[in-house]
Amino acid sequence: MSVSNPEFSESSLLRPVEVSRERHPHKKGASISLMFAAIGVVFGDIGTSPLYALKECFSPEHGIPFSADAVYGVISMVFWAFAIVVSLKYVLFVMRANNHGEGGILALMALALRTAPTGSKRSLLIIMAGVFGACMFYGDAIITPAISVLSAVEGLEVISKDLSSYVIPVTIIILTVLFLIQKTGTDIVGKLFGPIMIVWFVVIGLMGLNQVVQNPAIFTAVNPMHAIYFMYEHALQGFIVLGAVFLVLTGAEALYADMGHFGVKPIRMGWFFIVMPCLLLNYFGQGAMFLSRPETISNPFFLMVSEEFVFPLVLLATAATVIASQAVISGAFSMTSQAILLGFVPRMKVRHTSDREIGQIYMPLVNWVLLALVIIVVLAFKKSENLAAAYGIAVTTTMIITTFLAAIVMRVVWRWNTFLVTFVISAFLIVDFAFLSANLLKILEGGWFPLLLGAVCFVLLMTWYQGRKILRQNAMNNGIELKGFIEALMMHPPHRVDGTAVFLTAHVDYVPVSFLHNLKHNHILHERVFFLKVSIWDVPYVKDEERITLRDLGNGIYIVRAVYGFNETPDVGQITELIEKSSNLKLDPMNTSFFLSRDTIVSTEIPGMALWRERLFGWMYQNAARQSDFIKIPANRLVELGAKVEI
Repeated sequence: MSVSNPEFSESSLLRPVEVSRERHPHKKGASISLMFAAIGVVFGDIGTSPLYALKECFSPEHGIPFSADAVYGVISMVFWAFAIVVSLKYVLFVMRANNHGEGGILALMALALRTAPTGSKRSLLIIMAGVFGACMFYGDAIITPAISVLSAVEGLEVISKDLSSYVIPVTIIILTVLFLIQKTGTDIVGKLFGPIMIVWFVVIGLMGLNQVVQNPAIFTAVNPMHAIYFMYEHALQGFIVLGAVFLVLTGAEALYADMGHFGVKPIRMGWFFIVMPCLLLNYFGQGAMFLSRPETISNPFFLMVSEEFVFPLVLLATAATVIASQAVISGAFSMTSQAILLGFVPRMKVRHTSDREIGQIYMPLVNWVLLALVIIVVLAFKKSENLAAAYGIAVTTTMIITTFLAAIVMRVVWRWNTFLVTFVISAFLIVDFAFLSANLLKILEGGWFPLLLGAVCFVLLMTWYQGRKILRQNAMNNGIELKGFIEALMMHPPHRVDGTAVFLTAHVDYVPVSFLHNLKHNHILHERVFFLKVSIWDVPYVKDEERITLRDLGNGIYIVRAVYGFNETPDVGQITELIEKSSNLKLDPMNTSFFLSRDTIVSTEIPGMALWRERLFGWMYQNAARQSDFIKIPANRLVELGAKVEI
């Protein structure tokens, strides 16, 4: 911690350089126990893909004539998709690109941004790519619960065709209950996730083993020539099937996004020792079943077992898909929280649902918007195969952006050889673009949905980011330099009163509007005055001893900079305690008032954003949660002063 630092300024503290970071509390403990916990959260999405992936690959709409060669070709593509995209790209390469232990596209964006000068075109391109990837993740968060639960409940149709009319109502009931329990948190329910998913993977592995024992020749599909021959033989139809094969990879991004919760080693162990073997056994088992019973293509997963086991399997599959949905919903909460703290989303209510697990949060607005959109998607698409096209585009887009950002980190942060980076990234991009191109053929069948959703989210996030940037620039252009103003003020000081006043400011070098209004209308100056700026750095956690930087301007006036990571929640109670620890000052909570300005945005023809975007930003600004609530200022100690700001 630095106290009375003469070099203290806004520009000198824009980014962390050599700051220690708090390790995530989840990383403590044995790798084996963390591996089982990770299986319950991280692998739910990719683990439920056998419900619908091969069913979609052999859909009659693709026009692929059924043959043994086609089965070997598709299973071969599945095997090598796992090997190249999940095992090689994500587990071995991309998971190395972590932001001090945290993964996910926004954490990767923050890591890549350290290589680009602030305000440069390169930094803007990195921001736009990262934000669009995050927006496409929201499409994943909507489609995953819909397609997963729907495909599980469709198992009822295997029991009896008369139950078909119950599929959508039961799906909507399950999804509604799932979103309703979000407010209670996942602390207790989360303990059940691991065992249930272990049972799920063991069961699907045994189901596949039972089939491959009857037809072990299916294992020759590991030969990549089967995939190459299939693509050569079927040309365009094979390319379309490639888009369906991609469904086996949905959830691969979650391995990276949830890395901060469990660490790299437990996730790698879980993937290589349990998840991948069981998934491949099930996919190879479905292929073996196709060779002997082609009619099972109609719903291969549930037809792998005899009739008396179908209903228990439907129950287990439903539980697994609920867990997969829970993981992606929690991911949406975490992603939104990061986006708020990084300045891309307006403040909104965030509730912590666990005293022990810092990552467990609940965001009411995000929860209810997701529920409404998920129900609309279920009612609009009706069947899991209709959602498959939309699913593929959402995930492939995020994967490509992850690859580009990882390339920047490999070359500039890790300083890998240019030839090596080019070779590795080119190999990944060839596969990524092949999958994206195959999925783009399905835009009219439903692929338009995640693209539309992503575009709307992108406009909202970038409008908020650029609007806040304009506000900061206006404050700097029209602001009064703080140090000189305080020196002039103390030559003829106003009446001093007992107590402490804390003025929140957006820029430590300029006088906050709330301070000017207080002087103008009340004509007083408190005994102690703090100008407080809360900053969010592009790291997940910051140690308490490095959180506060304080500068004494004399005459009982101080500038304080409080720094938080993007996975933390600012708290003025904690800030005041740290100020007391770092100095001889004693702050009486009942004699401390917090002042902040409540701005009203007025759109004008002044150069900035388009007029409609300025109005959109003004609407978002007025409807954002109050800063006082976001940083936990006690309501009875708060004074808000209004001001109009033209942009």
